[in-house]
Amino acid sequence: MNIRAYHTSDDQAIIALLRLNTPAYFAPSEEEDLLDYFAHHIDHYYVVESAGAIVGCGGFNLTPDGKTAKISWDIIHPDSHGKGIGSQLTVFRIREMLKIDSVEIISVRTSQLVYIFYEKFGLEVKEIVKDFWADGFDLYRMECRKELVRV
Repeated sequence: MNIRAYHTSDDQAIIALLRLNTPAYFAPSEEEDLLDYFAHHIDHYYVVESAGAIVGCGGFNLTPDGKTAKISWDIIHPDSHGKGIGSQLTVFRIREMLKIDSVEIISVRTSQLVYIFYEKFGLEVKEIVKDFWADGFDLYRMECRKELVRV
């Protein structure tokens, strides 16, 4: 397994991963949101390769003041769920976030389907908004102070 920086040439493979996880983990309408993220909001983004294929991806963004690092767009191939790839990618990104002196808070906006995954890194639910992403896909906003994050 290799984690490397994202390249625009990865877009189609990432969209394919998203589609493989729709509708189990993502609403169909989120594909347009991901394309917008790639076009306008991508900052620190990474892909996970195994045997030459992209099996996962995820990134993070900083708020304008640099104090909050926001985990963004985690997608893991369904055949790789439960094999530690998401955990390794999350640890990698948190360590990258912690290298940035201005970062004080680690946060993520996720759903009721996977918020428990982020709890093991020390993030706590701060807000829940029903049907935020789409019908049946609630927003779980989570965060923790950098000194409390578990990696």
